[in-house]
Amino acid sequence: MARRILVVDDEPGIRSALGQLLEYEGYDVRTASNATEGLSEYERFRPHLVFMDIKMAGLDGLEALRQLKQSDPGALVVMISGHATIKTAVEATQAGAYDILEKPLDTDRILVLLRNALEHVDLAAENQRLRETIETRFEIVGKSFVIRSLTDQIEKVAPTPARVLITGENGTGKELVARAIHKHSPRKAKPFVEVNCAAIPSELIESELFGHMKGSFTGAVQDRPGKFEQADTGTLFLDEIGDMSLNAQAKVLRVLQDGVVTRIGGQRPLKVDVRVVAATNKELEEEIANGRFREDLYYRLNVVPLRVPPLRERREDVPLLVRHFLALLARQDGLAPREIEDAALQRLAELEWPGNVRELRNTVERLLILASGPRITLGDVERLVGRRALESGGLGALTDIGTFEEFKYAAERAFLVAKLRQYDWNVSETARALDMPRSNVYKKIERYGLKREEA
Repeated sequence: MARRILVVDDEPGIRSALGQLLEYEGYDVRTASNATEGLSEYERFRPHLVFMDIKMAGLDGLEALRQLKQSDPGALVVMISGHATIKTAVEATQAGAYDILEKPLDTDRILVLLRNALEHVDLAAENQRLRETIETRFEIVGKSFVIRSLTDQIEKVAPTPARVLITGENGTGKELVARAIHKHSPRKAKPFVEVNCAAIPSELIESELFGHMKGSFTGAVQDRPGKFEQADTGTLFLDEIGDMSLNAQAKVLRVLQDGVVTRIGGQRPLKVDVRVVAATNKELEEEIANGRFREDLYYRLNVVPLRVPPLRERREDVPLLVRHFLALLARQDGLAPREIEDAALQRLAELEWPGNVRELRNTVERLLILASGPRITLGDVERLVGRRALESGGLGALTDIGTFEEFKYAAERAFLVAKLRQYDWNVSETARALDMPRSNVYKKIERYGLKREEA
């Protein structure tokens, strides 16, 4: 689609010459012979850029510019002047003009300015799109009591400098809560830096957090700032902090106490101003009792505790989440939007979601891609998701079973499937969590005919 350009000038020769040049370059051009007409035409035409003469009979260009910027702050206006002075240029700039051109107009200058101005338009639109995507991406969706309580707590703690410890199961949205805290804090315009403590090898976590100097260890080929430095004046989110090594915990504690970091191999302490928000899916009290987490660090982090509820405690939010993900994923993946039947929503709300909101999101994406018609139906859910309520341990489905033996069989099968999913079908990890020999887990998988679901 051609870009729209509006030319406002009381000289017919200027309107004609400039209009012909722009049309030849492929732009959709409209003209106006005075400022009042130009303002009206702007509302109808909504151009990407306006060329406006400064000196015109009646309402002059500078006053028209002020009115235009008041009604549309994003308007891109280039002023045209036959005898521009520094004073005029300053006035135009202060009123919000993008640039000013002097008569007689130079063709090459016009085309260069146009290219730069429209790149500015594209960049502004892309930034707006990204902001909207980020806002949607980190929106906490739900109207249940537990979610409303959580958002109330976020609103209270976010404006303060207090450290926050977020707890909750995998997939519940702990990162969303951390980002919401940052977004509503006085530090929102500053960096938000995330560190997944579980994903970084223990021998590298200190370098990641505190940085290092060139030559301080094999592979340190240049000086590198750590995450604490990168988050200076902003927020540092330590995700899965329960998996951090005790040695790294001691150094984090020191930073929280003193507000300074020292890079590995460095001698000079660096002052940092960082708000720390931490998260974990572990019971840190148990970790402390077992000697795997420092009690003093726990109390430093746990100034304000926030618990993110699992999806089973907020089933009434499932329909809202499903519709939210359908719209978000369709836009994100460039897919056609789809409606969903009420019966399909009801079934999804009845199912068990051991992977919580993350698992629900992945399931919605599967339905969006693979559902056969323009609407997602109950049949699509049955076909593509299956009888998850029974398999994942939903008590409502289990109580419909006839005999006690059948109940025991279904319950054990559901429990095992839930644990296998929790550990991404890693049999060794599942056996360790269940305190069961790995061979027994394999036997039960074979007995119940369990297979990992296809994505």
